[in-house]
Amino acid sequence: MARTTDGNGATPVPRRLLAAATRLFAERGYDRTSVQEIVEAAGVTKGALYHYFGSKEDLLHEVYARVLRLQQERLDAFAGADAPVERRLRDAAADVVVTTIENLDDASIFFRSMHHLSPEKNKQVRAERRRYHERFRALVEEGQRSGVFSSATPADLVVDYHFGSVHHLSTWYRPDGPLSPREVADHLADLLLRALRP
Repeated sequence: MARTTDGNGATPVPRRLLAAATRLFAERGYDRTSVQEIVEAAGVTKGALYHYFGSKEDLLHEVYARVLRLQQERLDAFAGADAPVERRLRDAAADVVVTTIENLDDASIFFRSMHHLSPEKNKQVRAERRRYHERFRALVEEGQRSGVFSSATPADLVVDYHFGSVHHLSTWYRPDGPLSPREVADHLADLLLRALRP
């Protein structure tokens, strides 16, 4: 059975493979990165890669899926918190910005390379994203039903508005720019709540 860590017990092999793949996909593009380059950068064999990931496509899928799992877990916690809906939505809206910026390479790789996924994996990712968006939309709808938020704009459009901003972060955000991840998150979350104000 393949080891999960390297010889000295350091970083687990799957994490090393993902880190190498993420860096190479970001630098060169998914289609211009070979499996050999990934395993060399990770310091493992092709056998180790195929033990943990069935293909290069599986690595691409996992680059995005791990961020989405983190965001879904955090959204579920915000949505289920014992707090007013306005606070829960604002926390969720800010968090998705921060976690996207903290994983900007993953997000930009995915949006540039999603078309390389097989129809089956593409469908799976879309279902995972839809689940996230539906949970987020449920917060908007809860606030609209209770009169905390305006219902003048359909909840679907409100969600698309916010996530349109999130999905474009990789095209303009720079770590050395004037705004920290938290400042960008606060501005975008405030914009969302202002749009929902009755």
